[in-house]
Amino acid sequence: HPIIAHFKASKLAADVFTCFSFSFSAAQSQTTLESLQCHLTWDLDRSRSILLLLRDKIEDVRTEEGNRWLGHIYNLWGFIQYKLGLNEEAKSLFQKAAETLNKLRKADEGPWLVVNYGNLAWLHHHLGDQAESQAYLSKVDALMKKYPSPSQGELHPEIYAEKAWTLMFLREDVKLVVDYFEKAARMQPDMVEWNTSYVLALVNAHKHNNTRMNPDLLEKMRQAKERDPENLYFAVLYLEQRADEGENIQDEVREIARKVLRTPVCSYDCVRALCRVYNKYLSLDEAIDLAEEALQKHPDQRYLKRCVAHAYRNKVLYASEGPLRPGVIDRAISLHEELISLYPHSLLVKKTDLATIYAKSRHSKHKAEQIYQELLESSLEPADKQMLYNSYAKFLNFDQNDFYGSIQYHMNAAAIPEKSYFRENSMRTLEKTKDRGKMCREIEEFLRNLPEPRQ
Repeated sequence: HPIIAHFKASKLAADVFTCFSFSFSAAQSQTTLESLQCHLTWDLDRSRSILLLLRDKIEDVRTEEGNRWLGHIYNLWGFIQYKLGLNEEAKSLFQKAAETLNKLRKADEGPWLVVNYGNLAWLHHHLGDQAESQAYLSKVDALMKKYPSPSQGELHPEIYAEKAWTLMFLREDVKLVVDYFEKAARMQPDMVEWNTSYVLALVNAHKHNNTRMNPDLLEKMRQAKERDPENLYFAVLYLEQRADEGENIQDEVREIARKVLRTPVCSYDCVRALCRVYNKYLSLDEAIDLAEEALQKHPDQRYLKRCVAHAYRNKVLYASEGPLRPGVIDRAISLHEELISLYPHSLLVKKTDLATIYAKSRHSKHKAEQIYQELLESSLEPADKQMLYNSYAKFLNFDQNDFYGSIQYHMNAAAIPEKSYFRENSMRTLEKTKDRGKMCREIEEFLRNLPEPRQ
C-alpha cells in the first residue's frame, strides 16, 4: 500500500537521521571531552595497587571544615574511585567537591568548577549518559566564557592551582608543580594558600635536587609563613628548614605542637612533620610522647595510630642511648600488627616494617624470617619485589650476619629495571662492597651488565 510504503520510508529516514545525529553528537562530545582540563585528561593513570594506596592516603588527609583544599581532595578522591570502577562513589564525591568548592569560595558558581564539571562530563560519558555529559560540557563552556583567564593564552588560575595541587599530592614532576602554582599565585595574588603552596613546591624542588637551601628561598618561606599564619604544617616545615641551617628551634617547635594538639582535628601532614622534626632535633622519646598524646585525643583516627607506630619503629631501629625501655618493642609490634588490618592494601610495607621490628627482638627474630619468606613466596609487581629484596638484603646482613646472601638479594633488587630509591640503595651498597675488595669481580661484572631502568 502506497501510504504504508511512504510511512515505512519516512520511519527509515527518521531512524537513519536519529542514528546519524547520535553518532555525530557522540563524536563531537569525544573531541570536546578530550580538550577538557580535568583529572581524566591529565594523564594520571596508575596501577590498581597504587590507586588503592592513594585511596588510603587521601582518606587519611584531614577533611574537617575549613580545609582550603577540601574541594580538590574530593575531586581527586572521586577520580581514584572512578579508576577503581566505583562509579557511584565517584559521582557522589564529584558532587561533594562542587558543593565544597562553592562553599569555600562563598558563591554558587565560578571558574573553580571547570575541573569538577569536566570530571562529571567524562563520568557520564563512560556511563553512557550522553545527554548528561553534554549538559556538563555546556556548563564548562558557559563558565569559561563568563570567567576567562586574566592572562591571554594561559589557563585560568583556578585550573592551574588545582592541577598543581593534584600533581603535588601524587608526587609528580616537581618543576611542573612549581610552574603551575607560580602562575596561579601571580594571576590571583589574593589567594594566600596558592602562594604558600608555590613556596612549598620550591622547597620540594630544592630537596629533590639535593642542593643547599638558598637564603632567598628561606626568606620566601618566612614571608609565606607570615602571610599564612594559620598554616601550622608550613610553620613546622619552616622551623625544620631553619634547624637544618643550624638554628635552635626546640622551644618553637614544642609551642607549635601544643597548638596542633589543641585543634579539633589533628592534621595528618602536621603530626607526621612534627614527629620527623622531633626525631631529628629533639628526641625519639619526645616524638613517641607527642604521637601518643595526639592519638589519645583522637583515638578513632587511624593515621595517628600510624604516626605512633612509626615513632616506636624509629625508637627500636635507631635508638643509640642505651637499652630500650621495657615494653617498647612489644608496643611497636602490637601497633604494627594493628596497622596490617587498618591498611589492608599496604600489606607489603606494613609486614616489612613489622619484620624489621621482630628482627630487633631477642625472642622473636625467627618471626622476621617467617614474614620475609611468606612475602618472598607471594605474587608481587616488579617494583614491590624490588622493595622487598632490598629490605631482605639488609635483614640478612645486619640481623643474620649472612653477607653473601645479602649481596645476592641486593643484586636481585638492582636487576629489576624500575627506577626507585630501593634500586639505587642496593646499587650503592654493591658499589661500596666492591670498593672494599669483597666479591670485587662478580659485582663489577654484574653492575656493568645492568639494564637501564624504566622511567
